[in-house]
Amino acid sequence: MTPKICVSIKPKNNDDALSLIEKVEVTKADFIEIRLDNYKTPKFTDLVASTKIPLIATNKLPCEMGSFTGTATQRWQNLMDAANSGFQYVDLELTSLMLKEHIIDLKKLNTKAIVSSHNFNGAFTVVELQRILDKESDMGADVCKIVGTAIQAQDNLDVLNFVSENSNKTQLVCFCMGEQGRISRLLSPAFGAFFTFATLKQGSETAPGQISINEMRTAYSLLRQ
Repeated sequence: MTPKICVSIKPKNNDDALSLIEKVEVTKADFIEIRLDNYKTPKFTDLVASTKIPLIATNKLPCEMGSFTGTATQRWQNLMDAANSGFQYVDLELTSLMLKEHIIDLKKLNTKAIVSSHNFNGAFTVVELQRILDKESDMGADVCKIVGTAIQAQDNLDVLNFVSENSNKTQLVCFCMGEQGRISRLLSPAFGAFFTFATLKQGSETAPGQISINEMRTAYSLLRQ
């Protein structure tokens, strides 16, 4: 099994995005998440034309630990523009307004919906993980993403066990953020997760506890020995 890795980038403008995508291409990542929070005047068709790596459009509000300052309607239009331009995935929070309707709109464009749930203050309990997974699936998610924050080592074990038990039911992305969560970021694909997230390089993380893709590749090579 070769773990799949998504590199998350947060460009400021089109030139910045194209430059970052070119650097991610060298790493042979499996997915590229483009955070649109601070992206000024995006030219999505240019991004799609620049790579064969599947692109994920994500746009987070401040209440979701993002930095997009527009309205929810503006955010949705931004994501739909990306889908119309050929992005293969769009990430939507489970708490988003009109979520089910938005997922239907995405499916009409053959764009897959990643439905996400985050806890930046602690880990989800096993009961919460199952409840969230059921909700995301019921909404029509193509990929269910559930990410908490590890406070102790046991939090990682709970998540990895949950992934192992549920990854055969849906495409599941599930691990823990934070310094304590690095082990589940790294190992979740080995337990059946669809992919995990990495940063292009240290210092450009888009979430707490991200590991660089090169460090991840090195760790996976060592684990295979």
